[in-house]
Amino acid sequence: MQKVVLTFGLLSGAVVTALMFLTLPFAEQIGFDRAVYVGYTTILISMLFVYFEVRSYRDNVLAGKMSFGAGFKAGLLITLVSSVCYVVSWLVMYYGFMDEFGQKYAAYIVESAQARGASQAEIDVALKQGQEAIAMLDNPLINAAVSFTEPIPVGLLITIISAAALRTKQETV
Repeated sequence: MQKVVLTFGLLSGAVVTALMFLTLPFAEQIGFDRAVYVGYTTILISMLFVYFEVRSYRDNVLAGKMSFGAGFKAGLLITLVSSVCYVVSWLVMYYGFMDEFGQKYAAYIVESAQARGASQAEIDVALKQGQEAIAMLDNPLINAAVSFTEPIPVGLLITIISAAALRTKQETV
């Protein structure tokens, strides 16, 4: 199982990394509100490897017979490998190439509040949220931890669907 998980996990990680490096620099032009959809779409595309990995594991390692639990375990492992690639890629992008991302995102939060006609108190709250976002992004441990929360739910959903769809009925003796 280790070879299958690493192969498909690294393929998934390579896809999410490539898509992140291609799309993230355009987040400001796309608009931060729409960039979230682009980001989750790239995660979803990369997590489709979970299905193929679970199927390959069932067919090539388990001789075509797999329980939901075995499929879930295999899918969870590829999700973790892909998520580690995602987090490392994000940290490289943020700290290596996009050092102004936090300030731009904080400005977006305030500008959004102003554009919708928020009161001064609401704008002050948005300003505080922006400052908190910068502080979170500038702390590598918190940044990494929060970044894990983005791909994990998508991967878990794909894992559950894949394990359920690809399980085989166990014959009773």
